[in-house]
This record gives sequence, C-alpha cells and structure tokens, in this order.
Amino acid sequence: MASDVRPRGVDSAEVALRDRGFRLTAPRHAVLEVVRGIKTHPTAEEVHRLVIRRAPGVSLGTVYRNLRLLVEAGLLGELPGPRARFDANTRAHHHFTCLLCGRIADVEAPVAEPHSRALSKRVEARTGLAITHHRIDFFGRCRECQTQGRARPGRRRPAADTSARAARSSAR
Repeated sequence: MASDVRPRGVDSAEVALRDRGFRLTAPRHAVLEVVRGIKTHPTAEEVHRLVIRRAPGVSLGTVYRNLRLLVEAGLLGELPGPRARFDANTRAHHHFTCLLCGRIADVEAPVAEPHSRALSKRVEARTGLAITHHRIDFFGRCRECQTQGRARPGRRRPAADTSARAARSSAR
C-alpha cells in the first residue's frame, strides 16, 4: 500500500529521537524535512517560512526548539555564528562561504584530507592541546559570483558575519 511507504530517514529520525526520550511530532518532522530537502544552510527564520507552508500553525519558537532538539539528536548540524544556520549533512565536512552573496557550500572532508588531519596533529604537537575535532571554513567568491563579477541581485551577505568580514579584510 502506498500510504504505508515512509519517507527515507523517517525511521532513523524516530529511532534517534525515541532513544533520547522524544517522539517525531508533526512540526518536528516538518522542520527535519525542510532542512533535509534544501541544499542551502537555512537560518531558523528561513526554515520557519518554509515549514508554515506545510503546517500553517507552527510558530517560530516551535521551529527554534525543534531545530535545537534535532541538532542535539545528531539529525542536523549547526553552523555557529551571529545567525545560526542548519545543515542536513551530518557527515564530516567543511564549508565555503561566498563573501559576495553569502552562499554557504559544503566541502566534503576527503577534499581537505589528509592535510586537515596533519594540521590537527601539528597543532597538538606544538601546543600540547588535545584536539577532538576541527572545522575548516573557506571564504572567497562562488562560481556564480565569479561569472557575474558581482553579487547576485536580491541576495546579501549574512548580516554581521564577522568571520567572513575578517577573512575578506585580511585578504586585502
């Protein structure tokens, strides 16, 4: 029966949440589907705008709470910053941020390996720190902005993104 077919990942989401004492509610499922269904790294506000198309009664507060819970459950990743962004890709990976349009793209970890592991080992050896994991953020111009030679119309850089601004300033 077609109605018995469950979307991919729902069972794993239910199991992961149930193991932590939570259940997969309709708003939680909508939030997870939205983030998993788009290629961008949306903010909570962007997730909310898409969730209310599916479930009009879901508040922004509900979206925030469910995003936090899904991150804690390991079903979503979070990119810290002044405006946290959320990531459906929970595999080890890095990010590229376009300094012109603000787009964030995944850079799969194998592209940066074995260099990033070697860097972690070198930092540990020279500082005595015990590194458990690392994150590499690349900054520059995406393909679209390189082709256009400017920012895309209607898109702006993330507000107050000091790390992107600092990277841009130090590149000058």
